[in-house]
Amino acid sequence: MSEKELGKVRLDKWLWAARVYKTRSQAAQACQAGRVQVDDRRAKPAHQVRPGELIRARVGRLTRTVRVLGLLERRVSAKEVPQYAEDLTPPEEYRRLREEKRLEPLFHRPKGKGRPTKRDRRLLDKLGF
Repeated sequence: MSEKELGKVRLDKWLWAARVYKTRSQAAQACQAGRVQVDDRRAKPAHQVRPGELIRARVGRLTRTVRVLGLLERRVSAKEVPQYAEDLTPPEEYRRLREEKRLEPLFHRPKGKGRPTKRDRRLLDKLGF
């Protein structure tokens, strides 16, 4: 084993380095909110990651399943990620996400935004709503 593999890496840092989350703070918040499980148990951001562990992380509407193959402390390029993490996410998850995006409305007005302004109304009329 190399020195890098013998080291200790925090879960939030590994999730960020393996490109599961875009930022380390997002990874830490997800762990604290209970959206990350290691071997079917909720994990804290400071959990020490070990090779062979199975991680399930909820990223938006997608639940990613990843097996740890190696330890990472720094973010690596997307091409290098398969050396450290095996993506076990079922293809149905990705397919479901694509279908949800396809079915989203063209125009979305956030709840609680109130009535459309005159400008909004003109844009809606232009779009045919």
